[in-house]
Amino acid sequence: MIKKLKIKFILLGTSVLFVLLAAIVFAMNLVNYNSMIREADGIISLISENKGAFPDDFQPSNVISVRISPETAYESRFFSITFDKHGNITNVNTNQIMSVDAATAVKYGYSVYDSKSPSGFLGIYRYVATTNHDNTIITFLDCDRRLAYFNDFRTTSLIMAAIGLGAGFLIIFIISGRIVRPVAESYKKQKQFITDAGHEIKTPLAIINANVDLLEMESDEKNESLDDIRTQVERLRILTDDLIMLSKIEEGGQVIKKSNFSLSDAIKESVESFNVLANSHHKNIVYNITPDIYLYGDKKYILQLNSILIDNAIKYSSADTDITVSLVKSGKESQLSIHNYTDTEVDGSKLNSVFDRFYRTDSSRNSETGGYGIGLSVAKAIVSSHGGKISASTADGHDFKITVSFPFNSMTTNI
Repeated sequence: MIKKLKIKFILLGTSVLFVLLAAIVFAMNLVNYNSMIREADGIISLISENKGAFPDDFQPSNVISVRISPETAYESRFFSITFDKHGNITNVNTNQIMSVDAATAVKYGYSVYDSKSPSGFLGIYRYVATTNHDNTIITFLDCDRRLAYFNDFRTTSLIMAAIGLGAGFLIIFIISGRIVRPVAESYKKQKQFITDAGHEIKTPLAIINANVDLLEMESDEKNESLDDIRTQVERLRILTDDLIMLSKIEEGGQVIKKSNFSLSDAIKESVESFNVLANSHHKNIVYNITPDIYLYGDKKYILQLNSILIDNAIKYSSADTDITVSLVKSGKESQLSIHNYTDTEVDGSKLNSVFDRFYRTDSSRNSETGGYGIGLSVAKAIVSSHGGKISASTADGHDFKITVSFPFNSMTTNI
């Protein structure tokens, strides 16, 4: 549990850091890109207003972008194509660029003119189409250096973000142990308290039981009060044993002696042992067990798991109904399922809670069922210790199904 909590903390912290860094990098690059576009469009607008050429009497105060200076006219490389209202080229100006000849400029001009796009990029050239009276001037600005600067900035920002994410992950990984430590210590003390208290409770229970035996020997008549005391002592003893075992399994203190055994035979044997109990409650157990399914695990605990699930089904199923036990192969897993119908409506939204300690789907249940709300917690601990998964489901709210899956790496099939 503590290990999972630590992993969740690391994943959550890293995810938040990733989203934060991604948002910062995206915002920085977006601002940088928009700044580049504004500067390029400012220069193009100035050229377009002067009919495809830089004005001779250019003054910085006459333009929008503050980045445009008197030196911009000598630094900028551009060309322009002028179309009349019929789509014919009336002027081609390539005086301010050496890398583009007139034929190439015309090709670029027609490409933009036919696309009807008012602005955009064509390769490394930023263009803007401006219509004045009967003419359309398409001005292309060489943005090779600007795009190179933008790409360098983007690459650098991504690398720095990756380094920051890695460093953040390392820091989160290091501090996660300190943050989770108080929870781990509290959890460990809680488990230890349950184990210690359980052992301490056993002594007074044994004394009470011995005194009941003594009182029965001294009494000539049957005493129902003594029988009730004995029954409740036994129930408390079983509950104590279950809590101690659950704590030890979750702490890893319970020794799991694994060996290869026939899961099919074990489940069949366990099911048949409950037939008499089920019939006494006017219920019938129907089973479908696929033969030759083997499991590498602790047979004692697997038998206890099956007993818990079947006993739970018998206690809370409707009278004169079938309890279905199934063991099948499903892909790379073996699946054990116990299905029963119940008079109490099952809330599908609370099915994940049925494996919590002392949880009861029906708050009105009392000691008459003999249950404590601890059995399914023990079942989950046993399944987890064998690397499996356990889940609860309902089809219509009036049935209850427990499914246990054991993965292929803990299962072998006899050939």
